[in-house]
Amino acid sequence: MKPGTAGLLLLSGGQSRRMGAAKHTLAHPAGGTWGGRLVQVFETVFPGAPIRVLGDPLPDRPELAVIEDAREGPAKALRAWAALEEPAVRRWWVVACDQVRWTPASLEGWAHRAEAADPQALHWVVAQHGGRLQPLGGWLAAALRPAIATATPRSLTALAQSLPHLILPCDGPEWVDVDTPEERRVFEDEA
Repeated sequence: MKPGTAGLLLLSGGQSRRMGAAKHTLAHPAGGTWGGRLVQVFETVFPGAPIRVLGDPLPDRPELAVIEDAREGPAKALRAWAALEEPAVRRWWVVACDQVRWTPASLEGWAHRAEAADPQALHWVVAQHGGRLQPLGGWLAAALRPAIATATPRSLTALAQSLPHLILPCDGPEWVDVDTPEERRVFEDEA
């Protein structure tokens, strides 16, 4: 993807009682918080691109625009975002704070794959990982915003399936969420 064509939608609204704190505030082994690290990865690949945080502000990036989240799931958060005025970009990277293994190289490679699969930016390019559809981490075409704003599916997967979407097989570690204290320990031991 060319500079100026991408934006970031970072979902940070979960409470994460199992982790002892909200995931977006947890310390990342590479520095900063989980949420702040994903912003850093995105900014490395897309410097100056728009960034929106859907949910709670990031403690290490308080200057970022935050869109309030009703805490009714990511599909509803995306509907709230889609109803707002936004900068003109072709695609938005929709990622959750618990996808902590993204690197600039993996994001850049995924962005190139999405662009090659959907050169007109008319689809939500999502991953097929571990036998299931993974919309988080996917590239959402800005052209779909009006449809998202009026969509009714309650789950993110159902929302993705209700829209024009492309599914690409993916097997990298960046697609693996960190949802439990045990998974967190494994992730931190990898670092």
